[in-house]
Amino acid sequence: MSATSGATSDLRGVLVPRAGILGRLTDRRARTLAQIGLGVVALAVVVVAATLVAPSADATNLLARRQPPSLAHPFGTDWLGRDVLARTLVGLRLSLGIATLAASISAVVALALGAAAGALGRRVDAAVSWLIDLNLSLPHLVLMILIAFAAGRGARGLIIAVALTHWPTLTRVLRGEARRVSASDYVAVSERLGKSGWWVARRHLVRHLVPQFSVGLVLLFPHAILHEAGLSFLGFGLSPDAPAIGNILSEAMRYLPAGDWWLALLPGVALLSVVLAVDMVGGNLRALLDPRSVHE
Repeated sequence: MSATSGATSDLRGVLVPRAGILGRLTDRRARTLAQIGLGVVALAVVVVAATLVAPSADATNLLARRQPPSLAHPFGTDWLGRDVLARTLVGLRLSLGIATLAASISAVVALALGAAAGALGRRVDAAVSWLIDLNLSLPHLVLMILIAFAAGRGARGLIIAVALTHWPTLTRVLRGEARRVSASDYVAVSERLGKSGWWVARRHLVRHLVPQFSVGLVLLFPHAILHEAGLSFLGFGLSPDAPAIGNILSEAMRYLPAGDWWLALLPGVALLSVVLAVDMVGGNLRALLDPRSVHE
């Protein structure tokens, strides 16, 4: 009887810690999902609010020029009496749209190059590595300016410039994972059965690269948003009459010496908040898909 009760206590001692660990993992997963949902909801609120206030973003009121923040105008008004909050929301929507398209193109390029490097042999891998090193060795901002200028500026130039300069880092990550997968036994079996490199890349590598691809895609958004705003600020992005965040900040520089601090501070804080929200979604998505990254 004593042996039975001792075994029971030992069994409970083994099971209880496991249950506690499982509970902590479940709580961590719930918190991660909640943070991802909070970030997505915040971005959705920005897009919906921008759609609602879009008609008033360009409405001028010369009698209400350069007014500080108030209940009627939470972000104040600019030198033409336009509501800065409305223009900021529309600018954030433009930034999110351009960043989404540019980051998606860049991530697809990274996925294609990473899979090709892992499945098509050493020569292709060496060529991909050379392209990565070449791109990373060039001045990032200067390269984007040159591409945007050559592409004709505007939204098209912004998308092309950001898409063609943001794939190297993600490609390096996907290339490393593809090389690891390509060294596995089932890939060797497929090659011995006569399957081509493209077949191996499509059927084996791409499926294993989806988690890293998804996380990398989301984490590209903050860089794309900031670089879109930076190019517009420097005059190489959207047209000056567009309510882009970069244009708003660039125009506000002329009025900062006169004390109109809200023209630059509040749109800048709004842009930073959106970037941090997107970065939070990406970080939590990474922790959800790859729990080992939390300990790195």
